[in-house]
Amino acid sequence: MTANPVSNPAPATAVERRERAVRAAVEQGLLGPEQPVVGLLDVTGIRAAAAELRAAFDEVVAPGTPVLHAFAVKAAALVPVLRLLTDEGLGCEVASPGELALARAAGAAPDRIVLDSPAKTPAELREALDLGIALNADNPQELARLDSLVGAAPTRSPLGLRVNPQVGGGSIDALSTATATSKFGVALRDVGARDWVVRAFAERPWLTRLHAHVGSQGCPLELMAAGVRAAYELAEEINATIGRRQIDTLDIGGGLPVNFTSDEITPSYREYARLLKATVPGLLDGRYGLVTEFGRSLLAKSGVVLARVEYAKSAGGRPIAVTHAGAQLATRTVFAPTSWPLRVATYDADGHPKRTGPDGPVTQDIAGPCCFAGDLVAENRALPELAAGDLVGLLDTGAYYFSNHFAYNSLPRPGVYGFAPDGDGIRFAEVRKPQTVAEIVAESGGAEAEGLTAL
Repeated sequence: MTANPVSNPAPATAVERRERAVRAAVEQGLLGPEQPVVGLLDVTGIRAAAAELRAAFDEVVAPGTPVLHAFAVKAAALVPVLRLLTDEGLGCEVASPGELALARAAGAAPDRIVLDSPAKTPAELREALDLGIALNADNPQELARLDSLVGAAPTRSPLGLRVNPQVGGGSIDALSTATATSKFGVALRDVGARDWVVRAFAERPWLTRLHAHVGSQGCPLELMAAGVRAAYELAEEINATIGRRQIDTLDIGGGLPVNFTSDEITPSYREYARLLKATVPGLLDGRYGLVTEFGRSLLAKSGVVLARVEYAKSAGGRPIAVTHAGAQLATRTVFAPTSWPLRVATYDADGHPKRTGPDGPVTQDIAGPCCFAGDLVAENRALPELAAGDLVGLLDTGAYYFSNHFAYNSLPRPGVYGFAPDGDGIRFAEVRKPQTVAEIVAESGGAEAEGLTAL
């Protein structure tokens, strides 16, 4: 007689992992009256996103093509997150000395770091060249600085030039970097600019990369692909004019938009990679190395800001849930709610999903703790009625919301924790400790209290 085979349970979905993590955060004391707001990151989801990115491009590039997926550090400037992504095979794209230091602290090798910034100082350029970090010059003046630095000392840094293909903007002006007047790169359609770029490469054999980035949230895939095609066609023109394959790598930036309306992950990396294959086939045929710089799309779906409702009140007949998550965390959502709306999940004090009452959902505002009237993360939103002690979850907040803190009212940065399934439970790992009041005083000049009175 043979025993029945033991069936393995299906892996938990992202929603199931999130719901379990919320309950566990309450049970394990990560959230409570003394710590009323916390950030949670789904490590399983982050690993899956990194794997999907690699697989999507592996499907379309010629075998043996060098591809570096460099995570945009600005999307989550947290060393443990960068270390996790490094372990998942990604590099780092940095835009400041601080971001470079974070990438190095996370263990990113210099040859897997790319420096982009429109305002690099001579010291930043020298550091990158000394370390062998790839960098993209933003404009003619920066290229002139590189002339002097490269002439003074050899470097193993791959060097490129950023161009603005000027293919247009998406639905969020502030995040559209390929408009006619964008501050980034050399504007290709300006009078004489294209000819200048071709000459710049012809005069500099060490200039071997071309970089273009169309934008991020709000930019459709077709617009992104159009920008990549413009950069590819320019590279082909430059190489043909010079008579050799001087440009060997194209940095196509990142910018895959995120769906903030549901748990569905759309668009996908596979959709974008296949669109590039159809739009710019020569980019992927093995003649060019490839660099990408995705950020938000790798992490957004794996994060939740969880906050206690401190008070439930009403004004003008509308209920208001006053929480500890507002503009200090969801800065873009508060100041530009139509461009950055967030989904809100509701939980009871034990972390169980709130159920709608017999009269249905209640239209209410979800307010933050900041001292200005517009500090609302959701306005006139139909949700289960919230009471003091309940919890709200701001969903899809894994990118930007945890590390781009707005220090309004000197509110502390919350603790951030990664989580993963552990049998039937959830295991947490600390990413960043909650900021203390003493630390706020220290970084606000506490040690220099007498500095002005002495003048």
